[in-house]
Amino acid sequence: MPTVPALLPRCLLLAAGLLSAALLPLRAQDATPPAEVTAAPVAASSIIANSNMETDADADGWPDGWPMLKSGGAWVNEEGNRFIRMTSPAPGAMVMLYTEVPIPEGVEALELTWRQRVTGLKRGSKSWFDARIMMEFMDAAREKVGPSPKPAATGKDTDGWVERSTQFLVPAEARILKFMPALFNVQAGTYDLDDIVLKPTDAAPIRAAAAEAAAARAAKLAAESTARQAKASASFAAGNPLVSNGNFETPGKGGTSPADWSVPKGNGSWEIEGENHFLRLTSTEPGKTVLTFRSITLPADAKAFELSLRWRITGLKPGPQPWFDARIMMDIKDAAGNKLKPQPSPLYTRGNTKDGAWVERSTSFLVPEGGVTLDLMPSLFNVKSGTLDLDDIVLKPTDPAIILAKQKEREAIAAKSRVPVEQDNKAKWPAEIRAQGNRLVTVDGGKEVWLQGMNVASLEWSVTGEQVHKSVVVGIDEWKGNVIRLPVKHDYWFGRKGQSDGGASYRAVVDQAITLAANRGAYLVLDLHTYRAPKDEYLEFWTDAATRYKNHPAVIFDLMNEPHGITWEVWRDGGFVGEKTDRDEATFLTPEERAKAQGFQSPGMQKMLDTVRATGAKNMVLVGGLDYAYRLDGIVNGFGLKDSTGNGIIYACHIYPWKSQWQKMLLDAAALHPILLGEVGADAKKMTFMPLEQQEDWETWVPAILGLIQQHKLNYTAWCFHPGASPRMLLDWNYTPTPFWGQQVKDALSGKQFPPPDRLR
Repeated sequence: MPTVPALLPRCLLLAAGLLSAALLPLRAQDATPPAEVTAAPVAASSIIANSNMETDADADGWPDGWPMLKSGGAWVNEEGNRFIRMTSPAPGAMVMLYTEVPIPEGVEALELTWRQRVTGLKRGSKSWFDARIMMEFMDAAREKVGPSPKPAATGKDTDGWVERSTQFLVPAEARILKFMPALFNVQAGTYDLDDIVLKPTDAAPIRAAAAEAAAARAAKLAAESTARQAKASASFAAGNPLVSNGNFETPGKGGTSPADWSVPKGNGSWEIEGENHFLRLTSTEPGKTVLTFRSITLPADAKAFELSLRWRITGLKPGPQPWFDARIMMDIKDAAGNKLKPQPSPLYTRGNTKDGAWVERSTSFLVPEGGVTLDLMPSLFNVKSGTLDLDDIVLKPTDPAIILAKQKEREAIAAKSRVPVEQDNKAKWPAEIRAQGNRLVTVDGGKEVWLQGMNVASLEWSVTGEQVHKSVVVGIDEWKGNVIRLPVKHDYWFGRKGQSDGGASYRAVVDQAITLAANRGAYLVLDLHTYRAPKDEYLEFWTDAATRYKNHPAVIFDLMNEPHGITWEVWRDGGFVGEKTDRDEATFLTPEERAKAQGFQSPGMQKMLDTVRATGAKNMVLVGGLDYAYRLDGIVNGFGLKDSTGNGIIYACHIYPWKSQWQKMLLDAAALHPILLGEVGADAKKMTFMPLEQQEDWETWVPAILGLIQQHKLNYTAWCFHPGASPRMLLDWNYTPTPFWGQQVKDALSGKQFPPPDRLR
C-alpha cells in the first residue's frame, strides 16, 4: 500500500452549499484550522491521524489534526482519557467537526469504528435534527460522487460510552471522504467522540450483503405492490373510482378540505359554487409553485388509462420558461418508487379558459412495464400569477390498441415530414438581388426578380418548429414558390426559453431552412417576429444574425414583424415608447408623464438597419410600416430609411380583408419602392377580433388581392403555410390547400392569371 498522506489540515465548517440535498442544508459555522504539525501515530491501519485524540504536539490545547471549534467544542480530559466534545450552544445551532480524509489508492471499502456518548439530547424540529456522523465522497476535482455512506444517526441519549461501527463501499472515482460528525440543529445536547478509526476493509462481503438486502427489499416491495394492485382491481370492478373523491364533494376531517387529497403546497382552497365543490390553486407569489399531490395504485390488469377532468383557468400569467404554466403532471412509478419511462405527457395550458368557463380536458397514456402507481400533481408551476380550478377528475382503463394506433399515426406523419439534411450547393443558389427603382433586380445583369411565395410559421412559437423543413421543400418544389418568409423569435435564437444548448439547435433549424431554400434557387426572408417598436435587444439579434448570414444571396432580413402604436418619427428615429394610453401615440406624453410611464426607449428602424450594415452585410432588408406593417404612407411622405452601403430596402405591407385605402397605404409607395406583402390572406371565417362589417368576404377579396398583386407585380409571401395558423393555406399536413385561400395561391404560383380588381378597397 502506498504511503498514506497526512490528514488534510484545511478543516473548515462549510456552509450549506457543500452538503448534498440528501443530507439537508447545513447552517455555516466557523472553525479554526490547526497549525501544521507532524502527524501522530496512526491507530491500527487507520487513515485518520490521531484517532484517539490524545496527541497535542503543538501544545495549543487541541488534538493535532482535528479542527478547533470556536463555539460548542471542547477537548476534554476525563480520568486520563482525552476526547472531543460537541455541545449545542443554542436551540437550532449547528455544531460540526468537519474534516477531509484522503482515500488511499485502490481502496474499495472502508470500515469506520468509534466510541460515542450522547447526553441531554433534544431533537430539533425535523426527525433528522439529531446527533449524527455524515460522510460524502469527492473525486480529484472535488466534485461529489456517490453513493454516499448512510449517516450514523443517534436520536436519544446513550447509556454512557458505546462503541459503534459501519462499513461502506468506496466509489471508484472517490479520492476524498468528507467526514462530518455533528449536532445537527438540535434543541440541546452533548455529543462526545473518541477512538475514531477509519481503515480499509474487504469489499466483497459488503457487496454481497447489499445485494442480498436489495433482493429482499425488492421481493417485499413486489409482494406489497401485487397485493395493492389486486385490491385496486377488485375495488374498481366493484364500481369504485380509481381516483376516490375526484369530484371533491366529500369533506375530510374537520370539514375544511376534501377527503383523500393532500393539503396543497402553496396556496390552495376547497371552494363551493352553488352546490358544486371543487379544488382551487391560486398563485400569490411570482415564481412559486402551487401544487397538490395524489398517488394512485393502478390495477395490474390494465395497460393503458384515460385521465379526464374539468378545469377553469383565470388570471394566468405564465413564467419565463415554456413549462412554467398551469399543468397536470404525472409520474408512473414501479414497486420501488422509481420513475419509469416513458412518462405520460402533462395536460397543460399557458392561457385562460375562454370567458372564465369550465372546460373538459383528457389524455390517454400507456403504462410502462412494471408500473404500479400513478402520481398525479395538479399545479401552477412557477407562474407569475393565476388561478387553477379543478373538478371531476376521473381515471379509467382504456384500450391500449387505440393509443398505439395514434402513436403509429403520429410516427408516420413525422416520418413523412422528415427531409434529408442538405449541404450548401452554391451552384444552385439564387442570384444576389438589389433594389432598382420600385423593382428587385439581380446584382449581376440587372434581371428582374419577382418574389412570390408563402410564410412557413411555427418557429415563432416553438423551439423545434412544426414541419419547417418539409414545408420549405413543398412550398418551393410542389407549390412553385420562389421565396419563403420564416418567422423567428429572438429569445429562442439565443436559447433564453429553457433550451439547454443556448439556442444552437434552434439556429441549426434556421440554417437548414435557408440551405433548403437556397439549394432550390429560392430566397428566404428571415423575419424577427416581434411587435410594437424596435428595441435594443433586437439590435443584439440583428448583429448576430446579420453576421451569420452576411451577404448570403438568398437571405433577406425582415427587421421587425409588425410595428404599431407609435409615430413615424419614433418608427424611424427612435424615442420613448410608453404603455398604451387613450391617446394613439406615446410621443404625445409630456416629459413628466414619460418619466412616470412604464415603457422603453426605442432605437428606431434606421438604427436597426445601420446595425445590420455595421456587420458588413449588404443583404436586402425588409422594413414594415405602421398599423401592424400595413401603412406605408409615411414612406411616401419623407420617413423612408437611408441605405448607402447595402443592396437596398424593400418595404413590407401586411394586408388582410379589413384593411382599406389601398392606394394611399400601399400603391403610392409601390410606385416608388420595392414592396413585399409580407403577410396576405383571407379565411372562410371572419376574424373575431375585428368588427365583422369591416371584413370583406373571401369570395370577392381573394381574387381581388391576387389580381392586384399580378397587376402591379407586387412581391408577396402568403400567410400561412400551416394548417393551424389563420388565414391558413393548408387543411392538413398532407399539404391539401384550403379552398378559400390556399388553392387560389397555388393556382397563382402555377401561372393562373387573376383579373385586376374591380375597385380599390
